[in-house]
Amino acid sequence: MKHTPEVHTVPDIKLFAGNATPALAKKIADRLFCKLGDAAVGVFSDGEISVQINENVRGADVFIIQSTCAPTNDNLMELIVMVDALRRASAGRITAVIPYFGYARQDRRVRSARVPITAKVVADFLSSVGVDRVLTCDLHAEQIQGFFDVPVDNVFGSPVLLEDMLSKNLDNPVVVSPDIGGVVRARAIAKLLDDSDLAIIDKRRPRANVAQVMHIIGDVQGRDCIIVDDMIDTGGTLCKAAEALKEHGANRVFAYATHPVFSGNAAKNIAESVIDEVIVTDTIPLNKDIEALEKVTQLSMSAVLAEAIRRVSNEESISAMFKH
Repeated sequence: MKHTPEVHTVPDIKLFAGNATPALAKKIADRLFCKLGDAAVGVFSDGEISVQINENVRGADVFIIQSTCAPTNDNLMELIVMVDALRRASAGRITAVIPYFGYARQDRRVRSARVPITAKVVADFLSSVGVDRVLTCDLHAEQIQGFFDVPVDNVFGSPVLLEDMLSKNLDNPVVVSPDIGGVVRARAIAKLLDDSDLAIIDKRRPRANVAQVMHIIGDVQGRDCIIVDDMIDTGGTLCKAAEALKEHGANRVFAYATHPVFSGNAAKNIAESVIDEVIVTDTIPLNKDIEALEKVTQLSMSAVLAEAIRRVSNEESISAMFKH
């Protein structure tokens, strides 16, 4: 896999940002040597979203940078209304850059339960207002790309996370998948990390956001363990996983995830856990309680996303970014 890319100027695009990830949007703009577009994005007195585009976008290649993280519904509506405003202002092409795609965990009907497939609803919503394509990062389930009627590019946080892993001076590392569903992701990281061994945590989840770690599949005795996942939510599963690894003789335990959701008691769970360090990216801003934790480190996805934007604008390959 290639290292974090160097990005060159793209003078003929326009970048706009909502209120979800302003710091990340600014970093992306800086890497592309351009300024964020002039838009007033706020709320009316009754809470409705207010958007006004204050510059000419006619015929422009426009990218809107907006994660649909908490407050999820507000950020989603901001994105939707911004797309509509830009479409009505005759933007040539609109790409929704969604570093963290909210509602992605509601992607199927488990055992035919009477529940919505909300990821599909959001995909239809975005397509219906005039999004021409979507650029996102580490979708919870890659098949969500098929929910859209427009092209979707799903880039990965692994180049950013891998660089940090390689700087850790790891002792006989083993990459750990926190569940069976994450084995493909963990195996890919293990291959890139000098073809390291793989371990799997077998757990059962009695209800949402609660998980019971059962046992470890693989050898972790006396080894540095790297847990990899796409996101960390309450951190309950992660902390129990780390405890199980330590009980099985693991040396240090590092947790890597692209999306720092960190809801509920996440700060308390992580602070009281045996995890040595939690490493995440900036697809979602950290809340103050998480920022205060010394064991949490945040890396930036700005270089990867900026290069992806440049490639989309220039009609170049996105997959070539991740070949090794």
